[in-house]
Amino acid sequence: MQNESMKSVTNIRELPIADAWSNPGANLSPEQAIEPNANRLAFADPEFLLRRETRGIRFQLEMLKPDLIQEAHHIDSTVVVFGSARFKSHEEAASALDHAQLAGDTTAIASAERLLKQSTYYEAARAFANLVASYSEAQADEKDKLFICTGGGPGIMEAANRGASEAGAPTVGLNITLPHEQHANPYVTPELSFQFHYFALRKMHFMLRAKALVAFPGGFGTLDELFEVITLVQCKKASPTPIVLFGSDYWKRLINLDMLVEEGTIAAEDLSLITYADDVHDAWRAITRFYNLQPVIKT
Repeated sequence: MQNESMKSVTNIRELPIADAWSNPGANLSPEQAIEPNANRLAFADPEFLLRRETRGIRFQLEMLKPDLIQEAHHIDSTVVVFGSARFKSHEEAASALDHAQLAGDTTAIASAERLLKQSTYYEAARAFANLVASYSEAQADEKDKLFICTGGGPGIMEAANRGASEAGAPTVGLNITLPHEQHANPYVTPELSFQFHYFALRKMHFMLRAKALVAFPGGFGTLDELFEVITLVQCKKASPTPIVLFGSDYWKRLINLDMLVEEGTIAAEDLSLITYADDVHDAWRAITRFYNLQPVIKT
């Protein structure tokens, strides 16, 4: 049976890739629309820069802008945190459950109970990022600092930016324009809050400064980002990097890596690319031991 989501594809000639203005321009009123103007300088003409033919130029700009700004702010090394955008803090989840119980809505109660269980990952990401940021803030040399970097959105991303911000450290967000208007969470340092149109360029920026990746439970987006990194390290397109999967029960239920070894589709030694952790201090130790950093954990 055809997937219901495929019914929106009605014309074989339709382009599979959204045009550059489709998301940022979706909520503009007609009077805000960008009109063509041949008299503008080419580099000051947004309508021209958003054409299909200038896509290569936009690639270059999305590559260059975040790079130059992070360099100016001495962001040399990051710990990238991935995870679900749907998880809530303990306070939010508990409040949602209270409201659902008062309303007597069994469906809402079940959803809120799941959110409350998942909130442990939110709080863990927050605590982990606080450990990293506290270590970084204690370093006298800028080159020794590690900065938390996330996708800039809600959920686990918010939790990690929040934990780093609460330690007084700058924190990076690499956001992406989406149809449902994903906005940067309030804990990203404003001058380090970047917006991307292209997933490919965004993922490249995740890796450019990454000294470690910590993936909390998540969905398609988290899996996409995680396997991008694993593949780059496995194929030696990126330097060996600690890759920590937080929440071993979740990840081992989701991905059977031993089966891949049994089938010969990956080598047994490829399993060593990944470390599992169920405690924030263990996740931090995996990174500090890899780079021989001191102190190992916040006391």
